Formats: sequence, C-alpha cells, structure tokens
Amino acid sequence: MISFTNGVQATHITGAQWVKAMASDALNECVELARVNENEVAVRNSRFPDGPALVFTQAEFAAFLDGACRGEFDSMTV
Repeated sequence: MISFTNGVQATHITGAQWVKAMASDALNECVELARVNENEVAVRNSRFPDGPALVFTQAEFAAFLDGACRGEFDSMTV
C-alpha cells in the first residue's frame, strides 16, 4: 500500500479522483477530497489543484466529519 505524507504535491497522488462539494461558489472555490488508498483521504484546495495536499487516516477524517455534522465548526464560516 502506498502511503502519502502531509504536504505532498497533489499532482504526485497518481490516480486520485478528486471530489468537490456541489455547494462550491461561482469561482469553484472549495475543498476537494480523494481517497488515496484503503486507509487514507487527501484534501486539497481547489484554487490550487497542483499545490500541497493534507493526508488524513480514515479515523481522523471520520472524526472531522462527525464534528462538522454536529456543528462544531460552524463558527468558522461566519
């Protein structure tokens, strides 16, 4: 299994199928996600698709999504 480190250039994650939220704004500014192997998820900024990607384990990403669903980060968007 190939593992990636945080800050890896997104273009170095070969075969990644990046997914962007449908709620992206008119400039397509959004966070994009890609499963990079069976245990990791990569995150990149859609404005800089060739830039760095952060890589999280499934458990880390699940914890983030749980917090987001519970509204724990709502203060970040106002």
